[in-house]
Amino acid sequence: MTQMSRSADFGGGGDGAAERGGFLETEAVLGSGSSELRRDFDSGGLESLLNRLSKWMVAAVFGIVLLWKHDAEAMWAAMGSVLNSVLSVTLKQILNHERPAPALRSDPGMPSSHAQSISYAATFAFLSLVQWLGINAVTVTIGVFLLISASYMSYLRVSLKFHTVSQVLVGAALGSLCACVWFWSWRSFVLKAFISSIWVRLVVILGSASFCLAFLFYVVQHWLDDEP
Repeated sequence: MTQMSRSADFGGGGDGAAERGGFLETEAVLGSGSSELRRDFDSGGLESLLNRLSKWMVAAVFGIVLLWKHDAEAMWAAMGSVLNSVLSVTLKQILNHERPAPALRSDPGMPSSHAQSISYAATFAFLSLVQWLGINAVTVTIGVFLLISASYMSYLRVSLKFHTVSQVLVGAALGSLCACVWFWSWRSFVLKAFISSIWVRLVVILGSASFCLAFLFYVVQHWLDDEP
């Protein structure tokens, strides 16, 4: 009986040790997973994620606007966004300004395409809201939100060392200027010509469609490489 009791105690001790070992192993796995999540959502990881998503968010905004409004003004805004991006790429090649960390990106960095695209979208959206609703508490609040969001998303390019401060500031200024000129041109003379002339309607519609298709092709060719 004593021997059986000892054997039982020994067996129970083995089961307990196995259970404790399994518990410790599970705890270690959970702890490792938690630490990985913390690393993914620390400031650097979150900034990197938001930076990668920024260009997709701008494209998504214009895509949603086109699907929602599907009118001439929306197509005009989308065409302006594409031309704004083309201007940014062209200026980069002309100015050939080095980035702050060439090891991260070797292509020219002046002006920042991200800052220029984001500023164009934010400025055009604000101007459209003011045209629609006028200056009031709602439009001012949305305008402040757009300004803060655009500034932060542009700041990420400096924080992650993809651009210098001057490259981002020039990009933001150009994007806002392009949005103002494009919005003003629509309201000043393009809309009137669009209404009165079928040829202008064809140019705007076909031109917008062509630019958007070309931009979609560019996205497939370059953005899907997941470059920051």
